[in-house]
Amino acid sequence: MFLLNTQELYFPPASEADADGLLAIGGDLRQERLLLAYRNGIFPWYSQHEPIMWWCPDPRFVLLPDMLVVSKTMQQVMNKHQFTFTHNQAFEQVIEHCKTIYRPGQDGTWITPSIKNAYLQLHQQGYAHSAEAWHNGELAGGLYGIKLGNIFFGESMFSKKSNASKFAFISYVRQLQTQGVVLIDCQIYSQHLQSMGAVMISRQDFLSVLKLHIQ
Repeated sequence: MFLLNTQELYFPPASEADADGLLAIGGDLRQERLLLAYRNGIFPWYSQHEPIMWWCPDPRFVLLPDMLVVSKTMQQVMNKHQFTFTHNQAFEQVIEHCKTIYRPGQDGTWITPSIKNAYLQLHQQGYAHSAEAWHNGELAGGLYGIKLGNIFFGESMFSKKSNASKFAFISYVRQLQTQGVVLIDCQIYSQHLQSMGAVMISRQDFLSVLKLHIQ
């Protein structure tokens, strides 16, 4: 297990991660380290009162924008225009909802105050983005993540109204595709995203895509 300090800006090769994808522990959440992590396919994920843990799982769960699956039900939702889509209009609200929303079977949240502050700074610098779904003027769902080059690294999503997060996700994937984004990192498996077209690829293939599309 690699132990990071706060002075040296470094990550070991992703191939050194253990079977669960855990690569390193420690370091800090300064902007430079987070950006270095994402450029190398690494992301932080840990609970409050734990040390910072850095992950690069194999295989990796991803979505190629042109493989997005929109079910008949969701297409009807899109056609009814019951939600309004915006981008980067409520980043802090989105991350706070992702932090506090109830998730069955999940005890607590990995979005600690330190994580929230770090991603707010990344948002202010233009790296972290949010997508929002509004219903009758109220925030009903959304997601946030990091965009580097032609890659979007999804971090978390929430829904306060049925289908709101799916609406935001579909709308944002379509927007990202027009911007040249070729891959959306979903990190780890979820049935929810699999139903929308996400698939597993090897870590090696994932890192190869990053090298081609992140400057």
